[in-house]
Amino acid sequence: MDLKEDFLSFIWQFRQYKTQALATTAGELLQVLQVGQPNKHAGPDFFNAKVVVAGTMWSGNVEIHVRSSEWNGHGHEQDPAYNNVILHVVLEDDLPVKRADGSFMPTLELKSIFHQHILENYNGLVKVRRPFPCYAQVGAVDGLVCHSAFSRALVERMEFKSREVEEKLSQHKGDWEATFNFFLARSFGFKVNSLPFELLANSFDMQLYAKYRDAPLQTEALIFGQAGFLNRPFADPYPEQLRREYVFLKQKLQLQPLEQSLWKFLRMRPTGFPTVRLAQFAALMNRSEHLFSKVLHGDDLNFMKSIFSKLPIHSYWHAHYHFEKQVLAFVPQLGMASIESIIINAVCLITFSYGRIMDQERYMNKALNFLEQLPPENNHILRQYKSAGLKIDSAFSSQALLQLNRFYCSKMRCLNCGIGVNILKNR
Repeated sequence: MDLKEDFLSFIWQFRQYKTQALATTAGELLQVLQVGQPNKHAGPDFFNAKVVVAGTMWSGNVEIHVRSSEWNGHGHEQDPAYNNVILHVVLEDDLPVKRADGSFMPTLELKSIFHQHILENYNGLVKVRRPFPCYAQVGAVDGLVCHSAFSRALVERMEFKSREVEEKLSQHKGDWEATFNFFLARSFGFKVNSLPFELLANSFDMQLYAKYRDAPLQTEALIFGQAGFLNRPFADPYPEQLRREYVFLKQKLQLQPLEQSLWKFLRMRPTGFPTVRLAQFAALMNRSEHLFSKVLHGDDLNFMKSIFSKLPIHSYWHAHYHFEKQVLAFVPQLGMASIESIIINAVCLITFSYGRIMDQERYMNKALNFLEQLPPENNHILRQYKSAGLKIDSAFSSQALLQLNRFYCSKMRCLNCGIGVNILKNR
C-alpha cells in the first residue's frame, strides 16, 4: 500500500479510523482524548495531544510515519527532543522502537483500522487527470464549506503578499506613501507589463513623485524617460520637451533608464499599450498628494474608484497611443475593469498590509469587505473552476481560488484544503 505521511496525518487528525476497542501494537487499550495540533515546523508532527494508554493518561506529542522503522531511520531514537512523544502512529508496525531515554514507544497501527472510503476518495482526487483534483466533485460541495475554505485561503493570500509590502516598507525606510506608489506602479502593468513596471518603480526613488508633484512635465519626463521611451529626438513638441527635460533629470539624479524592448505591445489593444498606461500612471502621480492617506481612510468603494477616474492626462494622449503615432480620437482614461483590478492588487493589498503591520484589524477587514463588493476577475484559471460548478461571485472568491490553485490544487494538497477534506470524508 503506497501511502504518504500527509495522508496518514489526515487520518489521524480527523479520526478517520475505527475508534472502538482501540489498542496499541503491544495490546494495551488506547483512548484518544485529543489528537493534538499539526506542527508545521521542525519536531514531532502533532503537539499537545492527550491519550490514555493502559489506564494511564499521557499529554505530549504524536509522531507519524508510514513504517515504524522510520523512527530509527530519521534518528529519533537518539534525539532527546522526541522523548516527549507519547504515541507513534504508523501505517505498518515493522519494528518496535524506543525513545532516546530507552523507554519503548506506544504504537498505533492504522493499516487495518482506517476507513477505506477515504483512500478511494483520495485516489479519485489525485490519480485522475483533470484541470484540478476535485474538478468532478467540487460542484456538489456545500456552499458554506466552500466559503469557509475561501475565507481561509484569502486571508492566507493577503498575509503572504503583505510580507512583500513589509519588505518594501523597510526599503523605503517606513515611508508608506512611497511604498504604496511602488505597488500602484506594478498594478498599472496589469499582467503583461507588470515586470517592466516593477523594474521602473525600482529604478528611482519613489519619493521623487512628491518632489515633482507641482511640476507635471518633470513627473512625466521622469516616468517616460526611465521607461526607456525618450532615447531619441522627436518631431512632435510634447515628447521632445519630455526628452530634453529627462536629459537634465538623468544627469542631475544619476539615473539609468530601462531598455524600451522590455515593454510588450504585441497582441494588445491601444488602450492597453504601455505608453498609455505610463501616461495614466504619471497623471495619477501628478494629483497624488496624500493619496495613501485618502486610500487608507476612505471607507466607500465608489470613492476609491473615483480616485482613478478622470485622471488629468496630458492632452497629447487624446490623439496618440504612442509617441508620434496620431489617431483621430482616443480616450486614454482607465476603464472600470482596470480600475477594479488596481483596487484589488494595490489598494486592498496596501490597506490589509497596513492593518497587519500596525496591528489594526479594522483596516484588514476593510480590505476584505472591498474584495467582497468587487466583481471577480476573469482568467483561464478561474474559468476552469467556474466550469466545474463553483460560484465565483466576487473578487473575494476569485482571489481565494487563485491562492488555492497555486498552493493547493496544483500541488495536490487536497488534505490541507477544507474543500478537499469535505470530499474525502464524504461517503
